[in-house]
Amino acid sequence: MEGAVAVVTGAARGVGRGIALVLGETGATVYVTDRESRHHRHSALPGTVEDTAEQVSERGGRGIPVRVDHHDDAAVESLFDRVRDEQGGLDLLVANACNGNALPFEGGPFWTLPLEHWHNMIDIGVRSHLVTVHYAAPLLIERRGLAVLTGYADPEAEVIAGHLFYDLAMTSVSRLAHSMAHDLRPHGVTALVLSPGFTRTEAIIAVLGEDVPGGDSVEFPGRAVRALLEDRDVARHAGRTLTVADLAGEYGFSDVRAS
Repeated sequence: MEGAVAVVTGAARGVGRGIALVLGETGATVYVTDRESRHHRHSALPGTVEDTAEQVSERGGRGIPVRVDHHDDAAVESLFDRVRDEQGGLDLLVANACNGNALPFEGGPFWTLPLEHWHNMIDIGVRSHLVTVHYAAPLLIERRGLAVLTGYADPEAEVIAGHLFYDLAMTSVSRLAHSMAHDLRPHGVTALVLSPGFTRTEAIIAVLGEDVPGGDSVEFPGRAVRALLEDRDVARHAGRTLTVADLAGEYGFSDVRAS
């Protein structure tokens, strides 16, 4: 994997940051994107593209911070124009940017939920995944690469998290990857969804504290992405929604706390 070129979106903090850090350990060049930068802050939570990029470099990779608002199609297109100019292709895309928690998240009957959730979860969450892979696809085809979309799955839930908008968004991400895999497979590109479990992100810690019982580290999904990228037969997973826990069992990796 040394020398691989990756783009990880929504990587100023949370799962995206954890994935970028693990990729840094492999010596990869990682374009870290987010709208959170040291000069443009939208949240009081810690984390910027510059912070994550520096941490990627400290771990042995090359972190490149790029401030991108993934609701801006032109900015996303410019990002991949830059990657093409600088790298000539792309080995890995992790489409992770989302704004689903912009409003207080609490399930309930759909008619009681703010309609603004549509914008945060569908317009920004689902659509940003689509637009990101849309512009990344030609570069992935150059390298017969891997496209990982992050989302959440709960086969046991009739409505995921008891929240219509969230359920619709997560189900849509799974169908996105399924359809993308169909179109990309003839070009040697694998598309799939990675579903983390309950993860100790900065947002979760801010609400529940540092000692969150039973939570995974943000790097656990990163170990899943690394395992998928190293798998020469990863195409067998094309179009599927895979949980980090199931992949840990299949590939034999563990969370950082257990190592």
